[in-house]
Amino acid sequence: MQRAKQISESIELGALLALAGGFMDVYSYVGRGGVFANAQTGNILLVGVNLSKGNLGMAGHYLFPVMSFALGIMIADLVHERFGSLIHWRQVTVFFEALILLGVSFITADLNLLANCLTSFACGMQVESFRKIHGHGIATTMCIGNLRNALQNVDDYIITHKRGFLENGLLYFGVIFTFVFGAVLGNWCIDRLGLHAIAVASMLLFVAFAIMFIDRERALRKKWARITADWQDASLKR
Repeated sequence: MQRAKQISESIELGALLALAGGFMDVYSYVGRGGVFANAQTGNILLVGVNLSKGNLGMAGHYLFPVMSFALGIMIADLVHERFGSLIHWRQVTVFFEALILLGVSFITADLNLLANCLTSFACGMQVESFRKIHGHGIATTMCIGNLRNALQNVDDYIITHKRGFLENGLLYFGVIFTFVFGAVLGNWCIDRLGLHAIAVASMLLFVAFAIMFIDRERALRKKWARITADWQDASLKR
């Protein structure tokens, strides 16, 4: 499998984001009162369950993170429009996501709703900003779509025996595994760091921000220019 031309679609960055994605979900669920940071389907379901019981307070407990997630998606789109020509817009979103999570690490347990809303907001920014790895639609904050695509590619490989389908399937399974590992890491950190554990996910995102300064397309252009120059020199010598 060839390396991605854009660092924002690279396996390296995707692994960091999937780690952070699994970490954020387990942090909000285990550490902040059973709310999902990424799995908004679960939150929406729990909104309905609590509404059916007439428990409006608990319904809001799950509804506000859903709304924050949606707002994060919208803000990421606006950042795309505003910063597209100045700095890579995905760098802007991942930087603010890291800052938000660092702030969440200092929020006390009596403000869990605020913490969950901010974490879901950050997840919304991530899911909207990073949609592809190696040109394939892959989510780094949830697994159901990745699982479907992984199994579809495995089926296609069984039918056609084309290696590309197998590689694609392994890529999807790899992201799922990394997400799960992020959840394991998150739970381990919560046991040791408590509510401050989300700072670890923040550090992962700061690392992602740093590696996005790598201009892989420029490096490829320079490499191609050198190859072209060498070929021209060789032609002249003949």
